[in-house]
Amino acid sequence: MGREGGAGGLTSARLPRSPRTAPLALPLPGPAQRMSGGDMAKPLLGHRSMEGDPTAPAAGRTIGVLGSGDFARSLAIRLVCSGFKVVVGSRNPKRKAGLFPSAAEVTFQAEAVKKTDVIFVAVFREHYSTLCDLADVLVGKILVDVSNNTEINHHKESNAEYLASLFPACTVVKGFNVVSAWTLQSGARDGNKQVLICSNNQEAKRTVAEIAQVMGFTPVDMGCMSSACEIENIPLRLLPAWKIPIFLALGLFLCFFTYNLVRQVIHPYIREQKNKFYKIPIEVVNTTLPCVAYVMLSLVYLPGVLAACLQLYYGTKYRRFPDWLDQWLQHRKQIGLLSFFCAALHAVYSLCLPMRRSHRYQLIETAVKQAVEKKMNIWVEEEVWRMEIYISVGIIALGLLSLLAITSLPSIANSLNWREFSFIQSTLGFIALLISTLHTLTYGWSRAFDENQYKFYLPPTYTLTLLVPCTVILAKVIFSLPCIHHRLVRIRRGWEKGRYVKFVLPSATGEYSSGETSSHV
Repeated sequence: MGREGGAGGLTSARLPRSPRTAPLALPLPGPAQRMSGGDMAKPLLGHRSMEGDPTAPAAGRTIGVLGSGDFARSLAIRLVCSGFKVVVGSRNPKRKAGLFPSAAEVTFQAEAVKKTDVIFVAVFREHYSTLCDLADVLVGKILVDVSNNTEINHHKESNAEYLASLFPACTVVKGFNVVSAWTLQSGARDGNKQVLICSNNQEAKRTVAEIAQVMGFTPVDMGCMSSACEIENIPLRLLPAWKIPIFLALGLFLCFFTYNLVRQVIHPYIREQKNKFYKIPIEVVNTTLPCVAYVMLSLVYLPGVLAACLQLYYGTKYRRFPDWLDQWLQHRKQIGLLSFFCAALHAVYSLCLPMRRSHRYQLIETAVKQAVEKKMNIWVEEEVWRMEIYISVGIIALGLLSLLAITSLPSIANSLNWREFSFIQSTLGFIALLISTLHTLTYGWSRAFDENQYKFYLPPTYTLTLLVPCTVILAKVIFSLPCIHHRLVRIRRGWEKGRYVKFVLPSATGEYSSGETSSHV
């Protein structure tokens, strides 16, 4: 459920990376946020830049901020704590002065613009026209547009391009819009450290990049101003990497839920006229969740198996995988986390089974029948052992899934080296799949051979869930055979089928002979 899933670290290096985004802006917890000392007073990154030390040109630089909203206040706090002089331009400076740190100067917009060459425009797009009165004093200034839209592609042109059209005598730089107000206040360690920057002026981009580095962020050059539209869309996307895994999980849940509903509720209602619809909220859902979790876990490692098959078939690692396989490989982490989520819900549902009123009625009914039939002992040794093993193995499987989920978190993954991360995600992940298979087999026991379990001629649900995981396990066993494993390792180290390298052998006199030999790489 991370970077390693069976095809090695080779495929992940060839996959396109999606832009990383930061959380949306959050309101400040209080009106007066004067922050001094502590973590905010310390630089979050060392003073280094793309070209030399950024503190040299940035030391003592005065930065302007137009706006007095949540983001403008957080930006002023971050700038002040990073060693900049900050001048805030507001239409009502007396009323807004108490919202900013005491080290920041709050004045009228025209006065703020005159005192600095770099100005952060922290106002909404619809308020850009209110700045037109400042056109004369803004000539030659660098305007940093930090705004976002409320909808993706809400306007034909980006906010930054619109701002540039209003002030053609200024240089506009798009940046800091993917950074939230919370990240600015708490520091880059609690959020995404990347600041996406684009502009048609390289010198202006370099200036803003230096400011971002001093503030503790990592500037990323996204090119010219035409990239502004894409940058503004990034914070508006809702979990773009999760859509396919979520739809996959929902699809599997609906399929298994319908299948279990037919077997556990519809079949007894039609064949025996028994009303068991009360099972839908708890029992049917609880039977469905482990099926989804088990299949989703196997789908984490199946694309690695398919990738290895393609590499063996073509005899090279340099041939690009099909797009669907590339997408599948990129979504393994999300699929694995959803598998853990379903498994955790299954554990909670299982613990709640004895709390149901229907379960209490069934216990009383069983006790009454035992008393009527004068049975003193209903202990079944085989069933006792089956349930003991089933629960124990399930707990171990959930524990391993928890470890996989925790190490998928960026803060944990960044503290591990590649070998440690690969061992946990690949080796322990495959062990988790094996133990989950044992958990499923223990649950089924001998039910697959009981004809009464085939309701409407449908096999027990757990037999269906075993198809994909057993395929993955069988493929892993085959790949571990020395003849296949050795060839796969050679391919992943750069060997290609059908390629030759010519070696020129030196003669005894020290000169190279004309004869050449050929050998496989």
